[in-house]
Amino acid sequence: MLITRWMYEAAIPFNAVTYPSFQPMIEAIGQYGVGMKGPTFHEVRVTNLKKELALTKDLMKDHMMEWGKNGCSIMSDGWTDRKERTLVNFLVNCSKRTMFMQSIDASSMIKMGEKTFELLDKWVEQVDEENVIQVITDNHSSYAMAGRLLELKRPHLYWTPCVAHCLDLMLEDIGKLPNIKKTLERAISLNGYIYNRSGLLNMMRRFTGQRELLRPAKTQFATTFITLS
Repeated sequence: MLITRWMYEAAIPFNAVTYPSFQPMIEAIGQYGVGMKGPTFHEVRVTNLKKELALTKDLMKDHMMEWGKNGCSIMSDGWTDRKERTLVNFLVNCSKRTMFMQSIDASSMIKMGEKTFELLDKWVEQVDEENVIQVITDNHSSYAMAGRLLELKRPHLYWTPCVAHCLDLMLEDIGKLPNIKKTLERAISLNGYIYNRSGLLNMMRRFTGQRELLRPAKTQFATTFITLS
């Protein structure tokens, strides 16, 4: 009970108990016995964090060795936060799965092809040009320009636009067709009508076995089509 009470006080998500590391932690505390002191604020914030960073870097070594053996793909994933900043996550994919590398604030450069090229080129250098097979980004005009410049400078690698983003842009254009646009507007209107009326919403949940409708967004064109299904 003391463990769960501490979780309530610290606002730790309930699903934390499903983490693979949870049970070993409990067993380690039990093996120590009465009188064990927990880590201090400084140890959690500095000392142990540095140790965990070093451990993470060791785990990355196997991935980096795989880059040299069979090659890898650099992937960028951009998104906008609540402060309207454009953040870009950089990841490297190889046969040992995908590894997160870094997240940067690219608000000042993301719309300029030359600056975007410099950013991507820096990552190719960091991963090592000989290891990189392709660089995958979305299909924004600045990325397209950066991709062409990258292929000119480094002819042996490829720039590949993200398939999911291409499909989303295709659905955006399809959604502009008069008949499709009218149908999507009706679906969004119906969705809003149901969720703005608690009685109707409860009735829908009762007759659908507590299923929820997908909430469409104007900037995510695929979701509007999924809503219709």
